[in-house]
Amino acid sequence: MSKTSPSKQDGPRTEFAKGLLWMGISMLSFIGMSVGSRELAATLSIQQVLFFRAIVGLMVILAVGRALLPELRGGKLIRLHVMRNVVHFLAQYLWTIGVVMLPLASVFALEFTMPIWVAVFAFLLLKEKLTPPRIAATIGGFIGVLVIIRPGIGMVDPTAGLVLMAAAGYGLSLIFVKQLTREVSPGAIVVWMILIQLPLGFLASLMDWRPVSFSDIPWMLVAGLGALAAHYSQAQALKRLDASVVMPIDFLRVPMAALVGYYAYAEAIDLWVFLGGAIILFSNYRAVMAERRAAIA
Repeated sequence: MSKTSPSKQDGPRTEFAKGLLWMGISMLSFIGMSVGSRELAATLSIQQVLFFRAIVGLMVILAVGRALLPELRGGKLIRLHVMRNVVHFLAQYLWTIGVVMLPLASVFALEFTMPIWVAVFAFLLLKEKLTPPRIAATIGGFIGVLVIIRPGIGMVDPTAGLVLMAAAGYGLSLIFVKQLTREVSPGAIVVWMILIQLPLGFLASLMDWRPVSFSDIPWMLVAGLGALAAHYSQAQALKRLDASVVMPIDFLRVPMAALVGYYAYAEAIDLWVFLGGAIILFSNYRAVMAERRAAIA
């Protein structure tokens, strides 16, 4: 009996650890995508940024996506793919405006009002349980965000409202992804994202097309590969973790973005950012430890 019990525990424990690893890759990729998008937006329109991100993604899936053709031909859950990507495309548009016009840390902080929507949508649509550790982690993470942005003091730009709308859209999109992972592979989810959002981006870019130069190409690759890796990694994480577990962990993007903004763009950073980041980290650590104990039990 003692020899077989560890193997029974290794499955949930390993899957949980893999989910955390995929979330780490996803967070780094989202930061890269935001930097690439901001650099592109210095010379191109927001619509072009979204279009060229999708173009890079298309190049990647044409190179490595042959194995997914049988699954794609089936068109499984295609209506859900379309709903997810229309919502996600609109949220991306609003979010990219925020990346261009606001400090990176402020954008990510505002984006992380999203777990409120995720928790509500997960409860209503996925019937996920709102366990005490998850509720505490979400509340603690949101308090950390409030410490960073200090509403009424540091965040008065009306663009913040657009980022808040994007956060609600991302929350709903994330729930759609969680539903898709039940029957569709993460790779197929990303391929459908590219195939649906590419024509959306092209049509939108025609409304404000600007000249493209060779110097834009490296940033297209950073933004496009970052977006592809971010969404693929997030889908892999959601396949292994509940949505209400993923989002509190993802709060760590806020202090990461603050550091990138400071070193890359000389954006102001102070002790409030690190205090908020410490609250976020502590909240996530408590939730992760609780989930690990539950997986081992």
